[in-house]
Amino acid sequence: MTNDGHPSSPATDITGSTVNRRRMLTIALGGAATVALPAPAWAADDKRPGSSRKPALTSDDRKIIAQVSAERALAHLRVLSEEIGPRIGGTASERRAADYIAKQLDRLGYQVRLEPFAVADKFLAQLASPAGLPTDLNWQAGASPQAALDTTVQGDVVDVGAGAEENYPASVTGQIVLVDYVAARREQLVATAVARGAAAVVFLAADGVPPRRSSAFSPTLPGSAGTPVPIPVVGVAQAQKERLRALLAAGRLTLTISTVAHRNLTSHNVIAERVGRSGANGPVVMVSAHYDTVIGAPGANDDGSGTVLCLELARVMKAIPVDATLRFALWGSEEQGLLGSRHHVRQLPQAERDRFLAVYQNDMVATSWDPATLYWLLSFTGQSNRATDEVAAAGVRLGYDPRMSPVTQRGSSDHQSFQEVGIASANFSWRGETSPALLEPPYHTPEDTIAKNISLERLQVSLELIGCAAYATAR
Repeated sequence: MTNDGHPSSPATDITGSTVNRRRMLTIALGGAATVALPAPAWAADDKRPGSSRKPALTSDDRKIIAQVSAERALAHLRVLSEEIGPRIGGTASERRAADYIAKQLDRLGYQVRLEPFAVADKFLAQLASPAGLPTDLNWQAGASPQAALDTTVQGDVVDVGAGAEENYPASVTGQIVLVDYVAARREQLVATAVARGAAAVVFLAADGVPPRRSSAFSPTLPGSAGTPVPIPVVGVAQAQKERLRALLAAGRLTLTISTVAHRNLTSHNVIAERVGRSGANGPVVMVSAHYDTVIGAPGANDDGSGTVLCLELARVMKAIPVDATLRFALWGSEEQGLLGSRHHVRQLPQAERDRFLAVYQNDMVATSWDPATLYWLLSFTGQSNRATDEVAAAGVRLGYDPRMSPVTQRGSSDHQSFQEVGIASANFSWRGETSPALLEPPYHTPEDTIAKNISLERLQVSLELIGCAAYATAR
């Protein structure tokens, strides 16, 4: 989901208790020391955690609920978040994810196509150490496009704090300096490091306003555009900053920094379709998510969770007879400004736009952050439509209506691209109760991992809500 700010909120879980979901995890999750996700354990007619009553399911609801499985979805999420990792729009990692998604949908029997579109250059860095860096964080960072690119440097690390002359030791020649990032002084901070002989500058992001944690970034150095800085300049996230300083406090730290310029890039949407009984010109129901991430973020919740929800619902709905054409869409380059979905919508002639009954956009549907107890129905216009109505109705049948927001005005995800041209669409997401801007601390950071930011319980509820709503629309 594209970036926005949020206030703080007290910690309560989906049931309103103060149980910390991350403490419920054990060790079966691929190397994270404290974590494996317990499978949701409820029968179709059981009262769900956090719901107000037992469900009153229709026969159609039961067709979906009998089959959807957050555990199956988790297998896809491990590939996207742990094996592939950050999926920056237009880079090879995003394309690898697109190919994986397309392969899964093709195996399910859908008609699948990749929809290409050009995106801006990207400038990335990778941090490593001969001694190894902690493996629970991703160590991708952003690189300055006005500094040394397509190069690798290694050196001992020195922390120069605010970066003034008096903060430097007698010599930093050949060393990698950690510097607190201050946007207004960034060019002078780099100039000082270069003059003192540093091998690279690692800008340390300022702390976010709690509970927000700051992201990795590609520092811009406008005054250096004509004469590039001769050393790498990179920007790391708050979590990476804290680890680097802790490692350095524990003793000597040597880093290897590699920078890469990714140019002439193409991003891709993945579109899968199954024509319904109404035929090739019949109505369309779309379930969608974005699969790209920001720099340094493995994107387990944003938006690996929405992506694997789509894959799991595609599996469940592949053979259920429906009147409407079912489309599953996974958008590329959402994090750069909804680029993939906007490209897609621009290509649709009006006759094709008119076929849509509803677009169900799923962005951040599985966080384990305790305060994210409300399931938000977010409309770019602030008005209800077929998508919000069907999910609200499914919530009533499942007993979740007290845990669902009223229809609330908000963009910042791919539903906006559809609503801008009059197509019924909405974004669905678990967030804090006081505001849809209240997102979990791992949002857009290296800590957006399965271990630190995924609840299978919330993912299962999301699968049931969207699955029942989409089927009710398509049948």
